[in-house]
Amino acid sequence: METVFTEKHRLRNARTELFAGQLVEPFERPSRAEHIIARVRETGLGPVIAPEDFGMDPILDVHDAKFVAFLQSAWAEWSATGAGGEAIPTCWPARRMSGRIPTHIDGRLGYYALASETSFSEGTWEAAHASAQTALTGAERLRQGTRAMFSLCRPPGHHAALDMYGGYCFLNNAAIAAQYLRAHGMERVAVLDVDFHHGNGTQDIFYDRSDIYFVSIHGDPLHAFPHFLGHRDESGTGAGEGYTANFPLPPGTGFDGWRIALDDALDRVSRFAPQALVVSLGVDTFQSDPISFFRLASDDFTTYGADIAALGLPTLLVMEGGYDVAEIGLNTVNVLSGFEAAA
Repeated sequence: METVFTEKHRLRNARTELFAGQLVEPFERPSRAEHIIARVRETGLGPVIAPEDFGMDPILDVHDAKFVAFLQSAWAEWSATGAGGEAIPTCWPARRMSGRIPTHIDGRLGYYALASETSFSEGTWEAAHASAQTALTGAERLRQGTRAMFSLCRPPGHHAALDMYGGYCFLNNAAIAAQYLRAHGMERVAVLDVDFHHGNGTQDIFYDRSDIYFVSIHGDPLHAFPHFLGHRDESGTGAGEGYTANFPLPPGTGFDGWRIALDDALDRVSRFAPQALVVSLGVDTFQSDPISFFRLASDDFTTYGADIAALGLPTLLVMEGGYDVAEIGLNTVNVLSGFEAAA
């Protein structure tokens, strides 16, 4: 299996995250990708290639243009205020407030942010843009006939909505890749999100569509970020009714319970009969992940990689979360190796 990877991910190197009432070193840090790529090379998984640049059009096919312009200019505008730290929103257009877009950067941070844990730092836009190109390169290789690809995206993307960032995500890499496949000849594409956290951004982008099926297995939002999407009764709207499926699972869920949900999810994907599958691959379902509450062991990742491969679909695996940095390389490559062995 080929891996798409760029050193530009290091440009996203925030120093602050708001966690448990304190500013701490972010859980989403450059060493995550470094551990994964080291494991990819150590195991001889396959060639590592650099991303091509597909420009802005595929990004703007998914995200609101004003939101993208904000991402491009936010750091410069924030720096111009003379602020000494990284940009963290302090106010939002909460219930019953006006939805007008403010002029000042403080207001626009809150308008476009869905959470306050994700600080905006120097190099964020450049890294996010490169991450999207990493996903697009994998999608293009799939379109050309490659059986499976791994896009080692960082920063991750599945929390980024049509016009909101947060959850460490700025551009929705998996959604951008799925839309690219749709725009280039594939009539039906499925997105399977196995990250611990619900892919609220991906759901938001495709919720009213019947050509892209979205299914997510995740921690119950009553207990886990992002809290306000991902309930079982959310199944799509309008033309998209029935084309979203959510499997919220309770604290302490182990692999047996998680795999039952996966079997159901894979069955739904199979019945949708897509021409390609995009997997939002988060390994924060691991039993010692610091910000999650599932109980998967390292060998379980190998097993479910094989389960996904059994669909027999052209598959793009796009990296999302996973915050036990010491084990992230092992767990990620276990999924990929399990997939390869069963393909």
